[in-house]
Amino acid sequence: MTKAKFYIGLMSGTSADGIDLALVSFTSESVELVASYYQAYDNATRQKITDLYLPNHNEIDRAFSLDITLAHQFDEAIKKLLQQENLVSADIIAIGNHGQTIRHRPTQNSAIEAPFTLQIGCNQTLAVLTDIRVIGDFRTKDIALGGQGAPLVPAFHQFLLPPTQHETFLVNIGGIANITFLPKKNSAKSVLGFDTGPGNALLDAWCFQHSGNRFDNNGDWGRSGTINQTLLMQLLSDNYFSLSAPKSTGREYFTLQWLARFLAPLQISTVDVQATLTALTACSIAADIKKTSNSADVYLCGGGVENNFCYKLLKQELNNFNVNKIHSLKLNNNALEAMAFAWLAFAYDKKIYGNIPAVTGARKSTVLGCEFFA
Repeated sequence: MTKAKFYIGLMSGTSADGIDLALVSFTSESVELVASYYQAYDNATRQKITDLYLPNHNEIDRAFSLDITLAHQFDEAIKKLLQQENLVSADIIAIGNHGQTIRHRPTQNSAIEAPFTLQIGCNQTLAVLTDIRVIGDFRTKDIALGGQGAPLVPAFHQFLLPPTQHETFLVNIGGIANITFLPKKNSAKSVLGFDTGPGNALLDAWCFQHSGNRFDNNGDWGRSGTINQTLLMQLLSDNYFSLSAPKSTGREYFTLQWLARFLAPLQISTVDVQATLTALTACSIAADIKKTSNSADVYLCGGGVENNFCYKLLKQELNNFNVNKIHSLKLNNNALEAMAFAWLAFAYDKKIYGNIPAVTGARKSTVLGCEFFA
């Protein structure tokens, strides 16, 4: 019998657009993306996910029914990937399942007695359906150790990109934007990573509410408007943007209700709001980069890199930095985050630490995840 040799990474991001899969081969020092696959959610599934981002009626029934439904959709996507590559379940060592975050509450406050994070897409169900071992629940242990449970991709970025003569940032513009800072070779600085604030979340929600489109294609609608500096400054005055790292956030914080508080006293056209939200994403990312480094190579990834207006604004804000899209490193933008969770499954098997305390705020480094058998 041929020995299993691949890991599958599975990611469903806060944009709730669909399922990203990466088929990955690892050695102790290298990683190779063998294949990738994407399966979009239908509108009904996407609505069920996003409806769970905020408290509402009958949450437990809705969340844990969807937990199983998503596992079935994950299984369907994995079977299509295996078919695409002429593989069978026995060829896969494990699936690294991030699942779908529906609530991320990493800090205690008046409403939250204890920090928590919740990802659905049942690991046990997925293991049974696929007949493949699943490694999941990656965030809980970091939170148990006093961390934020996020972001987890910086440890993978450190594995993926050896130090160079330049400081390096990887900027992932998903529903929420996050950055990884990698020091240059022989530097005394440490790897950093945190959520900068909204990426596509508000842009997509506003666009859908006012145009019926899921996203602002190429950023064309936002580009046709005018950035309202008064609104932009008020949005940037939110306390989250001035917090020091470690910090992480989610779709349940940066919502249309959050935006409505700032819009209430102002008279601004819908297209100008879209332009201003695009600037909010670009300016909040750029501000955190400039706080961390004076000069660096900056690589952009995630769905937000397809927003050309946002990309242009970021380049303007970071005119002293070398800004490129992730393709320039010959990396697959669509599969990069799924690759990170394939690596976390590999790291679990090899007992490699999957978190970085300077990033998450955990008391110590640790192996992340739990395994589930068919």
